[in-house]
Amino acid sequence: MTTEPGDAGGSYQRVKSAGLDTVHGAILYLDDITVSFDGFKALNKLSLDISVGELRCIIGPNGAGKTTMMDVITGKTRPSSGTAFFGQTIDLSRMTEYDIAHAGIGRKFQRPTVFEQHTVFENLELAMKMDKRVRPTLWFRLSSEQKGRIDEVLKLIRLHGNETRLAGLLSHGQKQWLEIGMLLMQEPQLILLDEPVAGMSDAETARTAELLNELRGKHSIMVVEHDMGFVTEIAQGGKVTVLHEGAVLAEGTMQQVQADERVIEVYLGR
Repeated sequence: MTTEPGDAGGSYQRVKSAGLDTVHGAILYLDDITVSFDGFKALNKLSLDISVGELRCIIGPNGAGKTTMMDVITGKTRPSSGTAFFGQTIDLSRMTEYDIAHAGIGRKFQRPTVFEQHTVFENLELAMKMDKRVRPTLWFRLSSEQKGRIDEVLKLIRLHGNETRLAGLLSHGQKQWLEIGMLLMQEPQLILLDEPVAGMSDAETARTAELLNELRGKHSIMVVEHDMGFVTEIAQGGKVTVLHEGAVLAEGTMQQVQADERVIEVYLGR
C-alpha cells in the first residue's frame, strides 16, 4: 500500500488487489446512477461503493432496483446518467458484458445454469480461466496445478467426492454451489450473487452461509437476497444496503437497518 498525492492536493491510498487499482479500497463505485424505462426510473441517482474483500448484502422490496443495479454493473443495462467504476480506472459504462466479465466481475443469477450432461469436474474444468481458442483446447491437458485448483474449489463448495457425478443429478442446492465454484474458477475479483439460497433447504442454506463466510476477504462479494435469516448469518460485522424506489434508503449493520423505521415501514414490517 502506498500513499500518493491526490487531485485536490491532499492524499489518497491506492490499494492493489489482484492487480486492480482502487481508491480508498473501493473495488466498485456507483455514483448518481439513473436508469429509466419509458419514463419509469428503475434506478434514481443511486450511489454506493463496495470495498476490496467486502461481503455486502443488498436487500429491499420487489421493484426496488436490485436486479437493475446488477445489470448496470455487468453491462447488461446502460445507465441513463451517472458513473460506474470498477476499481479506479475501469469505466463499466463504456464496456460490453464480455469485457466486464473478462475484467474480473462474475455474476450468478437466481436459477443455476450448469452443464447438466457433464460431470461436476468437467463443469469446473470448462469454467477455468484459460485460452479457449480451438488449437489450445484440442491439445489441452490439465497441469497438476490446475487439477489442484479444481480440487481446492471442490472442497470449498462442498462437492468433494462428487467429481464424476453428472451435474444434472445434483440437488438444487448442489447446483447452486457448483455454479459458484464455476465462478471461482474464473478468478473474479468481484462476485455478484442474485438470491443464492432461493429454493434451498434449511441445511443447504446454512452450508451456503458457511461457504460465503469462507470467501469473505478473498473476494469482494455482493449478495442480493430476501431470506433475512441468511442475510443475518453472512452480514455479521459488515454492511447491509437497503434499496427502495431505485435509491439507497438505508445502510449500516444488520441491527441498524432492522431498527430503522423507514426500513420497517417499506420492507421488514412490524
